[in-house]
Amino acid sequence: MKNFKIIIGLLALISLPVFSQQAATTVDELLDRVQQGKINDNAENKKRENEFRQKRNQQEDLLAASESTKISEENRSTRLEAIFEENEAELNILQETLNERLGALKELFGVMQQVAGDARTRFENSLTNIQYPDRVPFLEALAKKIGSNSKLPSIDEIERLWFELQKEMTESGKVVKFTTDVIDTNGTKNPIEVVRVGAFNIVADGKYLNYSIETGNVTEIPRQPEGRRFTNSTSDLFTPSDEKIAFGLDPTLGGVLGSLVDRPNLMERVDQGGIVGYLVLLLGFFGVSIAIQRLVVLTAADKKVTAQLESDVITDDNPLGRVLGVYEENKNVDTDTLELKMAEAVFKETPDLNKGLMIIKVISVVAPLMGLLGTVTGMIKTFQAITLYGTGDPKLMAGGISQALVTTVLGLVVAIPTTLLHTIVSGRSRRVTQIIQEQGAGIIARHSEKHSS
Repeated sequence: MKNFKIIIGLLALISLPVFSQQAATTVDELLDRVQQGKINDNAENKKRENEFRQKRNQQEDLLAASESTKISEENRSTRLEAIFEENEAELNILQETLNERLGALKELFGVMQQVAGDARTRFENSLTNIQYPDRVPFLEALAKKIGSNSKLPSIDEIERLWFELQKEMTESGKVVKFTTDVIDTNGTKNPIEVVRVGAFNIVADGKYLNYSIETGNVTEIPRQPEGRRFTNSTSDLFTPSDEKIAFGLDPTLGGVLGSLVDRPNLMERVDQGGIVGYLVLLLGFFGVSIAIQRLVVLTAADKKVTAQLESDVITDDNPLGRVLGVYEENKNVDTDTLELKMAEAVFKETPDLNKGLMIIKVISVVAPLMGLLGTVTGMIKTFQAITLYGTGDPKLMAGGISQALVTTVLGLVVAIPTTLLHTIVSGRSRRVTQIIQEQGAGIIARHSEKHSS
């Protein structure tokens, strides 16, 4: 009996919490509640079964409706396929009829399409597009219209195509001044007055401009061509004149101008030679300075010696006067002593006359050798680039080749003038030395004749 009560209590704990939170006080009350819970569960299950049956009936109705719709759409698809085949056959017949009626016009429209496409490309690359930018969309639409075979070009469109071609030809021979937006080297866009020279160049006052096909912008080129003869002529175009103007025309539409701009100037050429090039120039500057200084000194000495030859008054401001002064001081000595005194005086003047000549000669010899050194180092640099990157890109080898060639040129540029200057300066020095030696020998000869008699 005790175990039966425990089992009944557990069933109550399982079944009753959904109905009441109060615990049953007697066994009868517990049985009533269990019975009531069973009745509620049966009612809930019956309700669920009824809902399932209703939904099952609805699914069957939906399935039947879908099958009916499927059959209807299949029939409709069959009808549409038949209509499509009939329309396609009729379209082929109409296309054949159109081709027969077009005849030679079809070839004409094909040529028009090609001309419109070529003109569109040409106008996009032309400087006249800055003033007439609306031509390109028209030509593009006309080429697509003819190519699609959907519509034929109208008479107005054909006439406009001819008109645009004629206008491009006419504008290519004009020098026109107008205002447009120009981007300067600082990136600022400002409207300025420009001049278009046909389809070749567009310039501002003293500047060449560049037209970018990709962006459609007119920009100032970063560096103008070297030489005032190019930029001065651009300013002359803004001044109305009946005289002819010498203008740097670019028939390659920017190719020649680009090469002029990319061409390095003198300082950039020198910089390509590297440190060896600068050393060669420094050495040349030193040699030329010494040569000029010695040339000035020897020229002045030559003039004074020439003046001393023509004068009876002995002065010590020139080599010949100092040698003659030695004779005046030693008139009474014997010939051998006088000869030694005069030789000493001549030898004393010779170093001053020959001073710096050896340095100039050494520089004239060393300069081409240093240029050869730069050539060798440049070729080493070139071979290193070839080893690392191959020969696919010539720009990678350009630095070493430029250094090799520029240093060679700089070495010759220094050697040639220093050699010429050395020849001139040494000639002046020999002339003065020769005059001193001749005068000294003459004095000794006269002195010897005088004492022998």
